[in-house]
Amino acid sequence: MPVAIITGASKGLGRALAEGLAARGWDLVLDARTPEALQETASGLGERHGTRVTAVPGDVTDAGHRAELVAAAWKLGGVDLLVSNASALGAEPLVRLDELPLEGLRRALEVNVVAALALVQEALPLLRAARTGAVITVSSDAASEAYETWGGYGASKAALDHLAAVLGEEEPGLRVWAVDPGDMATDLYAAAVPDDDDPRPAPASVVPAFLRLLDERPASGRYAAPALLEERR
Repeated sequence: MPVAIITGASKGLGRALAEGLAARGWDLVLDARTPEALQETASGLGERHGTRVTAVPGDVTDAGHRAELVAAAWKLGGVDLLVSNASALGAEPLVRLDELPLEGLRRALEVNVVAALALVQEALPLLRAARTGAVITVSSDAASEAYETWGGYGASKAALDHLAAVLGEEEPGLRVWAVDPGDMATDLYAAAVPDDDDPRPAPASVVPAFLRLLDERPASGRYAAPALLEERR
């Protein structure tokens, strides 16, 4: 069975992606900072789908933790897919740039960019050895559009987009997709804008867009989940 590493997988989009892959028979290595929630997610997936699911709690900014994730995947057979989904906002709730704590910005860059690249570097030998190795970095429309209060988070995702684009050029044997999932009802969004009560789609609603990339394996690049879903209708 193919093996995927998914960061930030205890809830939200990460958990929804894990569910979608487990339903297809993928074995999984899941990361999150909250051990209890992560173990509950992993146990539930294994019971429902009969796949091997390894929970590795920790912080993606920690080098030892990243090594644990890749070692766990190696024990399952390798790394066919790496999904960098773990994200930090920089401030909760979001604030304008003139109020953004620089430590918060550093944290967003460390989680969203530096740790994502470091995990790719750790997993790259196994990704290269896979028959259809792929990397997915979860982006945001804030990476390409200027929204008030989203400056720090958007800057980190823009940097991640560029890293993904360059990685796609440097690793032609892999597929590297930066995916903007669009609006979703997640804890991350609620923490970012707690006063926004407008209804938003559940994360599971965009999972078919990610699965389409795995099925069709288009060229490396940046994709928007809503567009991928629309094209399939």
